[in-house]
Parts: sequence; structure tokens; C-alpha cells
Amino acid sequence: MGPDEQHRRPDGVSDATVEALGKLSEALECVERARGRLYDLHQLIGHADLMLDEAVRLFREAGHPKLAERIQTDLVGRNVIAGHWTFQIVEDFDDDYYATFKDLDRTARDELVQGRRHLYEAEMKERRRTHGRPGHEQGPSVA
Repeated sequence: MGPDEQHRRPDGVSDATVEALGKLSEALECVERARGRLYDLHQLIGHADLMLDEAVRLFREAGHPKLAERIQTDLVGRNVIAGHWTFQIVEDFDDDYYATFKDLDRTARDELVQGRRHLYEAEMKERRRTHGRPGHEQGPSVA
């Protein structure tokens, strides 16, 4: 039977094209993971910056006003990269590199395989599954 229509290569599309699209998709998946880590960085740094308020208060209460003041003035609200808070890094990444990557991935699929996604993986699934075995169905069962 093979992959469903959305995951079947159009007529005339070569193995090399499917492989290249698969590698582009795999690269995009790595970028998606990196993007998630950028958001992790954004949230972790933001949380740490807010926690510094409590550290400053505790240092003041413990009799260390100079250290508290230095943390307050030198670290609280500081840029993590010259001129940038983490939200600016995330926005720049999203608007430039990530947007370009997503656009080129879609363009390649639109131009070469009628916009179809994951052809490489769909064909790999078809090669690797055991036909007729439970848990190896081609796709979700239709009730």
C-alpha cells in the first residue's frame, strides 16, 4: 500500500532529491531544538535576574550592603550580550536565521515535491515496518 498521498513522492522525483530534502528537514529539526534552548536561556536568565532581588535583600539584611549594592548596580538588569537582553536575542534569531531557514525549507518542498513533508521518513517507515504486524500499521486506523 505504501505511504498516504501526502507522504508519497510525486512522479519524477529522484531519490537524490528526496534525500536532499530529508537532510534539509533534519537540519531544520536541529535548528528547532537550538531555538528551544534559546527560549530556555531566555527564561532561565530572566528567572535568575528576578532571583537576584532576593539575594540583594538577603545580603543587605546580613550586613553586606556594599556587596548588595554591587550586585544591584552591576548585575541586576545587565545585558547578557552587548546591548541585548535575552528577549532581543530570541527575536533577532527568530526574525533572521530561523525565518530564513523555515522559508527555504518550505520553498524547497513547494518547488520540488508539491509542498509534501517528511517524504524521506515516510519511505524509511515503509522500508522498516513489518507489514501485517500490530504496531507496524502504515498510518492511524480509521474508526
